[in-house]
Amino acid sequence: MTRRPRRNHTPVFKAKVALAAIKGEKTLAELAQQFDAQANQITQWRSQLLEGAADVFGGEARSDPSVPTVDVKTLHAKIGQLTL
Repeated sequence: MTRRPRRNHTPVFKAKVALAAIKGEKTLAELAQQFDAQANQITQWRSQLLEGAADVFGGEARSDPSVPTVDVKTLHAKIGQLTL
């Protein structure tokens, strides 16, 4: 028995499937068969679309407070010191 290679779906395809799931005209099983994708994966894409939908209309950009801002000049000075 041969294994099917891992598929990488494009963002356009994911959006198309997630929108179809949100419409609710077909069941998850029907969508899974139509788009040849797992029902659990369609549910995940649907959730991701619903979570990120506010950002489409100019939602505030989420900045991760744990990531410090990078000072490029300081880093270039450090690189210069290390090369000497």
